[in-house]
Amino acid sequence: MLHLIKYRFIQIVNDRTSMFWSLVWPLLLGTMFFVAFGRLGSNDAIGSADSDWTEIPVGVITVDDSREGDTFAAFLESADEDIIALQSYSTEKEAEKALKEKEISGIYKVQKEPELIVGKSGMNESILSSLLESYNKNYHLMTSIAAKHPEKIATAMEEIANYESYTKENSLGGSSLNPIIHYFFALIAYSCLSGAFLGIKASIDGQANTSPLGARRSITPTHKLTLILVDFFVLVTVHFINVLILCGYLRFILKIDFGSEVGKLLMILFMGSVIGISIGVAFGAVSKLSINGKMGFAVLLTLFPSFLAGLMFGNIQHIIENNLPIVNRINPAAVLSECFYCLGIYTDAAKLSRNLITLGLMSILILAIAFIAVRREQYDSI
Repeated sequence: MLHLIKYRFIQIVNDRTSMFWSLVWPLLLGTMFFVAFGRLGSNDAIGSADSDWTEIPVGVITVDDSREGDTFAAFLESADEDIIALQSYSTEKEAEKALKEKEISGIYKVQKEPELIVGKSGMNESILSSLLESYNKNYHLMTSIAAKHPEKIATAMEEIANYESYTKENSLGGSSLNPIIHYFFALIAYSCLSGAFLGIKASIDGQANTSPLGARRSITPTHKLTLILVDFFVLVTVHFINVLILCGYLRFILKIDFGSEVGKLLMILFMGSVIGISIGVAFGAVSKLSINGKMGFAVLLTLFPSFLAGLMFGNIQHIIENNLPIVNRINPAAVLSECFYCLGIYTDAAKLSRNLITLGLMSILILAIAFIAVRREQYDSI
């Protein structure tokens, strides 16, 4: 058994084409992503909890000097230091120019009924809108109290001022999401699926009608199941090492943080290696294409699922989830990418477990198809 493992390992590692696609190409892609997107600082990477809040730049123009307008202006000044950075403009045209040039995220109009002008939808704009909504609610509340129960104005103002005493900051776990980290999640998923190249080559090596090595292995006295198990063990081991090399390169050379739970990370990478090898073995056993045809089609087998997981277009997985979620459930690259989200962003152990079980069931089903195909192979002569 050790003899078989040793020489099968040597054969697989010496296959330059398969090793290029399963190891070297993902490393090159990772480097190109890094160069294209720029260096991820420690405050941008997953797992960083120390990023500082940056105040939202917002323009202010005074339309009238009414009592209500003065009240709103005072409200903005009180929120200035914690949430927003106020920039005063003398005219609305000047403020709109700054908004158009993205120097500010919005414009507050100080008047009897305050207004907010924004140029797009986003997190900053939502915060500014919520701030105005909060002011309007409190203002109308205080106006109502003043009209009906003026003696309770002081108490009401004190309650509003002490709102923080009723709230407690509590972390739900997880980390901030860097806007480009999903590309690296999809890259690792692609790397896992690239084990298909190794699986296809191993399948070719096991068929007497496709390679001289396959012919020799078909007449060996060693039981066929033993050869299959040795192949699968060596393939998964080699590709698991390939994926570990990629993750180590991303983490320690490019400084991209994928979280601190090493055990769960290794489990995800192992299951990804298994599903990638399984796809390659099954396709190599079932397909009647030539050797070059199989290896060429393997590019589609790895790239298309990874494209749907966000390798080329980062938001596509979210679009699919909203319109056709079943695709994300059966796409192994999307399931792998979601595992990384569960590990580094959501810290959702239950969902992570479900995704790993899904990958395991996929692998079993695919391997069953490969086993049935191999059992049906017969040769008139070798």
